[in-house]
Amino acid sequence: MDRLANYWVWGITVLAVLVGFWVVLAVFLVTVPFDRGRYAAGRAFRLVAVTAARLGGRWRFRTEGVAIRDPRRPYVAVSNHESYADTFLLSHLPWEMKWLGKEQLFRIPFLGWMMSLAGDIPLRRGNRESIVEAMNECADRLRKRVTVMIFPEGTRTPDGNLLPFKDGAFRLAIEHGAPILPICVAGTRRAMAKHTFKFLPTRAVARVLEPIPTTGLTLDDVATLKERTRAAIAAAKVELNRSIGLDPMGEPLPA
Repeated sequence: MDRLANYWVWGITVLAVLVGFWVVLAVFLVTVPFDRGRYAAGRAFRLVAVTAARLGGRWRFRTEGVAIRDPRRPYVAVSNHESYADTFLLSHLPWEMKWLGKEQLFRIPFLGWMMSLAGDIPLRRGNRESIVEAMNECADRLRKRVTVMIFPEGTRTPDGNLLPFKDGAFRLAIEHGAPILPICVAGTRRAMAKHTFKFLPTRAVARVLEPIPTTGLTLDDVATLKERTRAAIAAAKVELNRSIGLDPMGEPLPA
């Protein structure tokens, strides 16, 4: 039954991507003359992910925390990264964010095309030129009043431990005077663990934490800002895991 359920979810996900591409393309074509930040196309793309997650029926997602009252106030959003399911969960947040994602995803037919239409930003890991270009693209989105979404761990956690944060998101925020918006996700590692493509039934939650202002900070403050953000996400992760019946590493608590 689990195998059949997994086939069902994959079928629903592929169908959502195939149909969703044409929806996102239509929204892009209608709005691109006046929507320089591709806000509408991006929202359409996130709703494709929300639709796939809901129709699949394997995941119970919820979002909570700080309400962002002005969706066009640009932040540098940062989140811990547990699995591919993070993108489905974070797409439930009711405002648009442009995602920094690995270049390989943009090469996937239909999915990658939607990412490009939405204005998401490709990154080739370990390539300095690509990193510089990606940061320039992130700055462009901030100037167009759209939040940028970055996973500062750089990859998915293999075991539930929060990995060290990289500097890029925090340098970007300081250089452009954008507040950091910490987001904590919990439960998604069990939804689709690293090195597996199984959709497993699970509960997961994303909590938006208090924004951290960067006004008056310099690049000398990157390390302090990074560790403050990481500490806030780490504390929230323990609390959220407990709230959905998991231990600090995201494993089920003993009955």
